[in-house]
Amino acid sequence: MNRWDVLVEVSPRAEIADPAGTTIERALAALGFAGVSGVRVGKAIRMEVTAADVSEARSVTEQMCDRLLANPVIEDARIELRAAAQDHSP
Repeated sequence: MNRWDVLVEVSPRAEIADPAGTTIERALAALGFAGVSGVRVGKAIRMEVTAADVSEARSVTEQMCDRLLANPVIEDARIELRAAAQDHSP
């Protein structure tokens, strides 16, 4: 079995209103940060998954997203996987 570092970024779908993003965008403009637009707020979830290969790690992570981490009706989940650094401690 291999360990995989996983990053899941969950954000509202493009067609879904994002009131937190709108509030941040307005606040940034009020603070003098011109030229900021399209602010979207989401969440980042980092974890380590043990799986035989990257395909299995992705499949398990997708299942986690569908069942708990994201609401597939209103949110998109983007998954990044990379092999975890091996710990060579005694």
